Amino acid sequence: MEYMSQEGYDKLVEELRYLEQVELPRVKDAISEARDKGDLSENFEYHAAKREQARLLGRIRFKQRVLEFARVIDMSRLNSDGVGLLSRVEMTNLANNAKMTYTIASPHEANLREGKISIKSPIGQALLNKHVGDVVEVSVPAGVMKLRIENITVEG
Repeated sequence: MEYMSQEGYDKLVEELRYLEQVELPRVKDAISEARDKGDLSENFEYHAAKREQARLLGRIRFKQRVLEFARVIDMSRLNSDGVGLLSRVEMTNLANNAKMTYTIASPHEANLREGKISIKSPIGQALLNKHVGDVVEVSVPAGVMKLRIENITVEG
């Protein structure tokens, strides 16, 4: 079971709809067009379109599977006492006093540009169930980071 926000669930449903209703028909048309060009054994366009179809069907199956096991979080049941899924965490890197703010998200919603990190990432795991004022040590590829939690709010 994978918990996610309503926004993340809706986005995944929209992506799946786009793949099924726009991309899949486009690829099927490309296969049909390439098939009309004759000998399939040496038809590069046909084989490329078939590979694209297989890749696309794999993506569709993956998204269907994620949605099958997805559960939307009831935002009214979340609190900001400790860090959890959909918590917006303001923290300070104690090595250089840099301020950082991240929202803890499901792996399918994680997007660093939007400030959303996966609950399964090293930082997400280290912050889980911690409170304001706690200092956490996180093992990252560059070494060990020490982060102090300054504030926790609930997104939504």
